[in-house]
Amino acid sequence: MGRITEMQYQYALERIEDLLPLVSGADPNEEKAVELSIYSDIVIEYEKEHFPIEKPTPAELIQESLIEKQLTQKELASRIGVSPSRISDYVAGRAEPTLRIASRLCATLGIAPTAMLGL
Repeated sequence: MGRITEMQYQYALERIEDLLPLVSGADPNEEKAVELSIYSDIVIEYEKEHFPIEKPTPAELIQESLIEKQLTQKELASRIGVSPSRISDYVAGRAEPTLRIASRLCATLGIAPTAMLGL
């Protein structure tokens, strides 16, 4: 796909809004469903270039998971066998976990290993 202009992007957004209520989803080959798919691809392509989303750092992943799981740093440290100060270093971004510790963090916090590795 070539470079998408802001005008094309805005038009695609408008068409998506128009098409969404008309597409049932039952038949992906339906003309309106195909059109919706094409405009969605245009929006995705434009937004990847103009509004990129950075991948979270290991520190951000750990911090968010602690909040989500309602765990303290001390509780996490106890569960994975490291000191609470080490967890503090990970959360503050002063240190990154080794692969062995990262694996324990992923298992304990439910973080995808690929996310922890930045993939």
